[in-house]
Amino acid sequence: MRSKLFVPGSRPELFEKALSSRADGVSFDLEDAVAESAKSEARAQSAGFLAHLPTTGKTIVVRVNGQDSAHYAADLEALVGTRLDIINLPKVESPEQILQLVADLERLERQHPSAANIRILANIESPRGLRLAAEIASAHPRVMGLQLGFADLLEPLGIDRRDTAVIRQLQLSVRMAAGEANVAAYDAAFAAIKDPDGYQEEARYARRLGFTGKSCIHPTQIDMANEAFLPSAEEIDRAQRFVTAADEADAAGVGAYTVDGQMVDAPFVIRARQVLEQARQAGLLTH
Repeated sequence: MRSKLFVPGSRPELFEKALSSRADGVSFDLEDAVAESAKSEARAQSAGFLAHLPTTGKTIVVRVNGQDSAHYAADLEALVGTRLDIINLPKVESPEQILQLVADLERLERQHPSAANIRILANIESPRGLRLAAEIASAHPRVMGLQLGFADLLEPLGIDRRDTAVIRQLQLSVRMAAGEANVAAYDAAFAAIKDPDGYQEEARYARRLGFTGKSCIHPTQIDMANEAFLPSAEEIDRAQRFVTAADEADAAGVGAYTVDGQMVDAPFVIRARQVLEQARQAGLLTH
């Protein structure tokens, strides 16, 4: 998911619009975007919609309420068995929380065999969660990624959300934790809808760190995310030269060689193949 568009679970009039957008994934939000008084209704509306949703080309995510919430269990009960790919668990602070979610999913999936293997996207949005991010990411094979959240992480501590040095340090920390577990890292939402330049700058930097995608809280951010997390024509061309040189070197029994005046060995080739695969998935390459 280069782009993951949030849609409030309490706004059913927006569901179809979100699904018809160019976002790679749609995240039905039952947590922060829904008032306490509307939680039950949002849950019912989201579950009812997803229960009858045909297969689409989009990844379907639901951000449930936290495990310390009175709504968590009811959210899972209503949603498991619907058209759902990923549960987004907010405010994760320990591997044990992941294991609890896995146990809950396994119990409910036994009642709904068609819902087996729902994956988990874990939110890193507290100091403790950040410190234990690698353990959280590695807690279970169902964890497919870490999602960075700046509002809950920074606002209570009085840290400036627009301090670039802070943001980049946090992005790198979460990316390295995800890398240790070999799962994806997703960049945080950007609340300043009227600042597209800020969104683009943050997204492009996240991609340079190896993030897979970024959250969108408004449809105007979708195309910016999709563009930011695609390799450029120059990157694709360079990756092709690396892979061609690697194939030739392998045939000749050479371990290290040069391309465009740069020494190349296995780590560079791994990255080049990743770039080409991403380009193929996006339709930028046909072979």
